[in-house]
Amino acid sequence: MFETLTAPQPDKIIQLMQMFRDDPRADKVDLGVGVYRTSDGKTPVMKAVKAAEELIWQTQDSKGYVALAGDAGYLATMKRLIFAEAVAQDRLAAAATPGGTGAVRQVLEMVKRLTPEATIWISAPTWPNHPAIIGYLGLAMREYRYVDAETGGLDRAGMMADLAQVKRGDLVLLHACCHNPTGVDLTLEDWRAIGDLCLETGAIPFVDMAYLGFGEGIDEDAAGTRLLAGMVPEMLLAGSCSKNFGLYRDRAGIAVALCGNAGAAQATGGMLAWLNRQNFAFPPDHGTRVVQTILGDAGLTGLWRDELREMRVRMQENRAALAAELQRVTGSDGYAFLNTQCGMFSLLGATPDEVDRLRGEHGVYLVFDSRMNVAGLTEETIPLVAKAVAEVMG
Repeated sequence: MFETLTAPQPDKIIQLMQMFRDDPRADKVDLGVGVYRTSDGKTPVMKAVKAAEELIWQTQDSKGYVALAGDAGYLATMKRLIFAEAVAQDRLAAAATPGGTGAVRQVLEMVKRLTPEATIWISAPTWPNHPAIIGYLGLAMREYRYVDAETGGLDRAGMMADLAQVKRGDLVLLHACCHNPTGVDLTLEDWRAIGDLCLETGAIPFVDMAYLGFGEGIDEDAAGTRLLAGMVPEMLLAGSCSKNFGLYRDRAGIAVALCGNAGAAQATGGMLAWLNRQNFAFPPDHGTRVVQTILGDAGLTGLWRDELREMRVRMQENRAALAAELQRVTGSDGYAFLNTQCGMFSLLGATPDEVDRLRGEHGVYLVFDSRMNVAGLTEETIPLVAKAVAEVMG
């Protein structure tokens, strides 16, 4: 059986991680991998998470299976966090998943069963695993324009012109906030325009919410999603607790479907649980239990929000500092767009050759499309990165 097997193409980001580890230079800078880091380069366990884990350790008396859809308390808590009062909770079907990637996969698995002829519209660019999963499942896929290369902002006209071609039953995949890889987010007016388009065409929005709280705050980052949910009869969402709770390896995610009524939501919830059974049976519980414990305790919720605010502010300060240093060393405001973007990522606009030069000549590691993780910057490395960018890109 295995004699005919050919090795798949290696994941480029995983390759980049290994290249960085193998690089002996002491002044190398890792701006590639998408994890939050403190100023000393650590990805710490949040204090609220530690406290929640201690409570769980003290009170948990079983490691038995919970439910195919995950713990009902976690699902209810997450639905409330994401949607607040935007829609009736009984219209929301949900299931816990192994992280946000698992949620994306489960949502698309359901789409393949229900509407296999649907086309999935993705932003150009988007997170590389979006097209990878869509392609793996054999679903049709098209791109819509997203970033204006001249301004580093949203190509609003191009986006809406492309999305005008969607058909009934197609999915429009949107980033809830902190767009990966560009850091360019939609305004509430953009969300409203997309909602109007979906109502007119019968397309269904599919929101990937991987970075809630990393942009402007929980409610601010969820505002577009909530606005859209209040407009459309149906919507899909993939949520992740990896970034905002720091639960990367614990794989806490959620797949949500907004349905037209409570009866449809009940049936859809059964479908999501059934899909869990087919793919991995019971979802991981530890990370979701941590999230539920934090959000179910006012003190821990306050501590978590404070820690999340510190992370968010640090990334905003890194953006501002790098933009200022680039302006100083280049004598140009060509990188001012960094200050208008939000979240963990930005695209620097470097060519593949320039990305190679930044890595090879200066030890500055970016993802191959020039995505930069601003959380990887520190006070000490910002001047080094700015100097390298100025020398390579001008």
